[in-house]
Amino acid sequence: MRAFTLVCVGQTFSLLGTGMTGFALVIWAYLQTGEATTLTLAALFRFAPTVLFSPLAGALVDRWNRKLTMMLSDLAAGIATVVLLLLFLPGALQVWHWYVAGAVSGVFDAFQWPAYSAAVSTMIPKAQYGRASGMLSAAQSVSGVFAPVFAATLLGLFGFTAGLKVVMAIDIVTFLSAIAILLAIHIPQPAVSETGKKARGSLLAESAYGFRYIAARRSLLGLQLVFFLVNLLFPLGFAVLAPMLLARTGNDPLTLGAVNSAAAVGGVAGGIGLSVWGGPKRRVHGVLGGMAVAGILGPFLMGLGRGLPVWAVAAFFSSFLLPFINGSNQAIWQAKVAPDVQGKVFAARRLIAQITSPVAFALAGPLADRVFEPAMRDGGAGVLVFGPLVGTGPGAGMALMLVLFGLCGAIVGVLGYTVRAVRDAETILPDHDGAAAKTETP
Repeated sequence: MRAFTLVCVGQTFSLLGTGMTGFALVIWAYLQTGEATTLTLAALFRFAPTVLFSPLAGALVDRWNRKLTMMLSDLAAGIATVVLLLLFLPGALQVWHWYVAGAVSGVFDAFQWPAYSAAVSTMIPKAQYGRASGMLSAAQSVSGVFAPVFAATLLGLFGFTAGLKVVMAIDIVTFLSAIAILLAIHIPQPAVSETGKKARGSLLAESAYGFRYIAARRSLLGLQLVFFLVNLLFPLGFAVLAPMLLARTGNDPLTLGAVNSAAAVGGVAGGIGLSVWGGPKRRVHGVLGGMAVAGILGPFLMGLGRGLPVWAVAAFFSSFLLPFINGSNQAIWQAKVAPDVQGKVFAARRLIAQITSPVAFALAGPLADRVFEPAMRDGGAGVLVFGPLVGTGPGAGMALMLVLFGLCGAIVGVLGYTVRAVRDAETILPDHDGAAAKTETP
């Protein structure tokens, strides 16, 4: 656990810098255009390459040294920040530059997640998988607590232009520290299993292997289809969270930072809780039950809020539950899939679960700017029905999106319990180390 703890520390520093830069650039871009679409397109360009390149990345992760892969993915994100800083210094930075940098980082993120996930399986015993997921969630959220606060403070202290330069410089230092820590630790390569031998072949065949593996196991496929739906619905609301908050507060960065920090505090609390507890004995309760509760206490409550107290509570609970959802799901997959094929399988798993998120990002901005926002302004078609629920005026339409799509996501979590292949996934599928389990019928 010592080496794994060091990895968490390195990622905390790296994510702190990345979060500060992301927070500052969101405000910068929104000030340039004043449209939600600008921010949702940034999310699309950042996330779509990660999802689309995942199958190829997963096959290569199982072939390559995982420590080197992790370092290269961190390095790529750092170089993207360096380029943005060099463009910003002479005043040449434009929104499309941000999109391109995000897309490049997104490609390398496709390698980072399966490499980190598969490395966990070789660094620590199976009994610690849930706690490890909690530690990683806590590391991510700790950076989230301080990133918006630090960024907002620096922007206020130095002025926006000079403050953004300082923020990006700090980001560069933090990614260098993460790479230095990875250099100092040993990450074992997995032993070759029978499953791994059968998975060998051309790069194209190995890229497709993960999909064949999941398709042959209905319980794993069912779990990912639940995420497939939820990752369409929740992002349709959360993609417009930042512009909603800015629209409802007169572009106040402190309120946006406070809500982001509240979310991060929730993530820290959830990550620590999962790392101490290890998660529910039946992991599926953490997945499906967590989704149902998160939909109501997260986006649904966020949309109903009219001020910082409710927004902060909703942000806290939406992030508090995420480690339990993702950590429980991760523990199921790490227990069921042999470590030497996890790169391929986890990459395919990611594409199945998250391919709908880019669609949500592409739709959310135009829906907000052209449908929901006009409908919730004075004289709009939705004022009479939904006005008492979310109010009217700037930001009300985006608030309604959070309410509607959060409720739909919660319903998906509840409906997951009605499908036996999903509800009983842990007992239907055997563990990769041969633990007893009932065989799934074809």
